[in-house]
Amino acid sequence: MLDLIDFTSYLDHVRADGERLILVARDCLDAPVPPCPGWTVQDLVTHVAEVYEHKLACTLLQRQPDPWPPQWAAQRDPLEWFVDAHQRLLALFTECGPLAPSHTWWPGDQTVGFWARRMAQETVIHRIDAELSCGQSSPIAPELAVDGVDEVLVVFLAGDWSEAPFDECQGQSVVVRTGGRAWEVQLLRGAVSVSQPHGGEVAEVSGEPAAVLLWLWGRGPLRELRHSGDSAVPALLRDRLRLATQ
Repeated sequence: MLDLIDFTSYLDHVRADGERLILVARDCLDAPVPPCPGWTVQDLVTHVAEVYEHKLACTLLQRQPDPWPPQWAAQRDPLEWFVDAHQRLLALFTECGPLAPSHTWWPGDQTVGFWARRMAQETVIHRIDAELSCGQSSPIAPELAVDGVDEVLVVFLAGDWSEAPFDECQGQSVVVRTGGRAWEVQLLRGAVSVSQPHGGEVAEVSGEPAAVLLWLWGRGPLRELRHSGDSAVPALLRDRLRLATQ
């Protein structure tokens, strides 16, 4: 994990981006969400509320909640649900602290701190989704964006335990650079590795932290970034990442 953000700052980002998401969403619940085909903003709000509930349950139960999702009340107002779940999540994080145990899907980190990071990134990406849907925009804090690039490459992409081979991946390497940090991603048929750059890559992608983060998550175009080398490799990285994050 990068050392750019501490636990309190993660909570501050969860709080601020959650408040911004719900503020934007209130007036356009029926709008479609371009990055999530088939969803409306109301579906987006409901999804994030349900994600918060899952992290609450993982911590309170100390295991994967099963069955999931439960049968929520059919008449539950999505805006009220989001606000309630958001407040309870922040209260739990504050009460527990980063080192308290929690069930997570990442074997190397079974703590509340893992979820604080994950929920900071989850919330900012879906805040962007709400803004894209409703014709608004606001910046992403650079340190949060750099941390998000690290998370999506190391935890989601290199950490993906899918056994399904990806035939187009034959060892190509691409370096991702932003915010003074760099990651070399090697795309193998049955795995992905992420390390410090050591030369030999066939492509490089770089840009401002927010632009790189949004491109990796499929919320921004490659044309807003600087890229060199084999242009097919960044596209392959995005295709592989799409499988790891769906």
